[in-house]
Amino acid sequence: MIDAKQAYTLAALSALSGVPQRTVRYYIQQGLVDRPEGEKRGAYYTSAHLERLLEIRKWQRAGLSLDRIRDLVGEAEADDVPPPKRRRPGDVTLRSYILVAPGVEIAIEPAAAGLTPDDIRTLARDAAELVRRFQDRRSQESADETNDDGGSGNEG
Repeated sequence: MIDAKQAYTLAALSALSGVPQRTVRYYIQQGLVDRPEGEKRGAYYTSAHLERLLEIRKWQRAGLSLDRIRDLVGEAEADDVPPPKRRRPGDVTLRSYILVAPGVEIAIEPAAAGLTPDDIRTLARDAAELVRRFQDRRSQESADETNDDGGSGNEG
């Protein structure tokens, strides 16, 4: 368990996280890890720094690039959303398929989507309405074209 009140030197942070000091500095420079608290010789790192470094190591072991990790760090700060799990051969995922209209289907992975059953029903209902509007618009455009062509094509 990480002590939330603990202050760490760069050397201690490096030892606890398993990330070399030089790499910690690089991550700070790249915006992956926040700058230390305090200034110059009084600078120190907190449990938040340690947690971020451990998170970065976990994501790297999962095969994510630093660019993707940077994106996830930004997203996590905005939403506190965990990164998507990297899929591997043999992994099993469950998906629900919802028929919206003939030829239109929604595939949802409930665990990854973070949607409630009510959210999914609303999504399907709204998608069906949107498809119906497109189909109605297309039918109206076809009818308008037929009416325009029918009146002028036989005279001459």
